[in-house]
Amino acid sequence: MIRPAVRQDAAVILHLIQGLADYEKLSKEVVATPQMLEKWLFGERPVAEVLIAEWEGVACGFALFFHNFSTFLGKPGFYLEDLYVEPEFRGKGIGKALLLRLAALAVERDYGRVEWSVLDWNEPAIGFYKSLGAKPMDEWTVFRLTGDALTKAGNQRE
Repeated sequence: MIRPAVRQDAAVILHLIQGLADYEKLSKEVVATPQMLEKWLFGERPVAEVLIAEWEGVACGFALFFHNFSTFLGKPGFYLEDLYVEPEFRGKGIGKALLLRLAALAVERDYGRVEWSVLDWNEPAIGFYKSLGAKPMDEWTVFRLTGDALTKAGNQRE
């Protein structure tokens, strides 16, 4: 079953985020807390949405996504930040169900696209995404400002 997350899912979402970070060998990067997730996902101004996958009543995967906008299409879209299924639940179609539900939400809302990034070494995910008809955007390079670089840029004046 795929369902929208609720405030009471914050600890479960964090557990799944930690599982994803372990898989991506980025465990030390996770500083999120359930309280932070409650504030930003379910607070006064939610900035992202989460779908939770359950198998026989057990939360076993999630998709966290937020809105973006395509100036070329003149329509909003979704950016899929994270898609993860616990290892013992893989091979059951849960990841596919999460991604298809996200695509259905985009269609229901008349959005123009769903985008995401994948680590270059994650061949199982790349193959899975291609099997659904997703196309790699090889001509684009992702850039990121974070930490001290973000603070420095944010404090600069023209």
